[in-house]
Amino acid sequence: MTATLQARVQKNCHISDALHAGNYTLCIYLLKMREFYRWEMHKPFGKPMTNDEVGQWLTGREQLWDELEDNAYAALEINGRSIDPFESRQVNAEINAQGLVYSGGYGLHGKPVFFLAELEHMQILDDYTLYVSSRELARDLAAPPGMTQDRCVYIRRESLRRFIWEKFEESGWHQNETALTRALACYDFKNHAEASLEQMTDNEVDTVLHHEIGEIRAGQLLGDDWQQMIAALPRSQAEIMARAVRDNIADAVSTLPKLVESENESQIHFYFANISSMRKMLFPRLMDSYQSWLQHKNIASIKDLLRQAEDHWLTTAKSLIKLHQQYGKECTPHIEALIKSNYL
Repeated sequence: MTATLQARVQKNCHISDALHAGNYTLCIYLLKMREFYRWEMHKPFGKPMTNDEVGQWLTGREQLWDELEDNAYAALEINGRSIDPFESRQVNAEINAQGLVYSGGYGLHGKPVFFLAELEHMQILDDYTLYVSSRELARDLAAPPGMTQDRCVYIRRESLRRFIWEKFEESGWHQNETALTRALACYDFKNHAEASLEQMTDNEVDTVLHHEIGEIRAGQLLGDDWQQMIAALPRSQAEIMARAVRDNIADAVSTLPKLVESENESQIHFYFANISSMRKMLFPRLMDSYQSWLQHKNIASIKDLLRQAEDHWLTTAKSLIKLHQQYGKECTPHIEALIKSNYL
């Protein structure tokens, strides 16, 4: 069953990519395709890949997408049952006992995201089910290390591992010391790259998990009105800013308190290395708290900001919802203006 299921899930992944790969900028698209090629071809980390080999594969993949873009997503045939590919709970009820985990849901901009992987760990977390996966058997171009769908939290260890390796390669571009180079310096990548990658992945799984817990709590605090607003917003600066506001809430209620509690230097550095430019712009005091921690190694510089941050961003988010309810489709400039007047 595994080979058949794997092929069916991978075909759905290809269909999703065929329909949505054009959403990326050219630079992001090429980086994602290069990483996808490494995964699909089972290329070891650190082994050079020529532009010619990646280019030939990319041409073939785009031809495949042209053939599949009009196809409907295929049902998954498991144990004599035909299951809709978006019914992840039904699929997992059939395959978890065989050491597999599956997810079919929606990511950014409504892109369907599918994956099938070996199940490493499963537990009940409040009224959510937590899955930690290891080796991935089928995936699409989008491979987020963590995601929450239908009261299930998925931590994709292999995707996180690949993300960390990409950051390690990226660190070679930096001549100056950065949050990223500081995080990597906590490990011995120079002499023991594979062991360091495994150790760092172990540490960062916890950070990904607590961000997803924060996303759950943010959703509970904001309710369905927030999701309706995000779904209605066009792709715009306002949408990016609104998503950054929610990320600030998620991290204020979960991720950052956990980092403050553990005081794990590598995790703190890596967290700040991956804050988006938009969030830095909206939340300059967060980066200031990191700089203060760097200078004085006193975690209070971050801890003291958290309560104010949670209240501030939650109030801002609720105001955005009101603007959407008031202005409907015309709310975009009002959302931008409100967020710009509420930087912290």
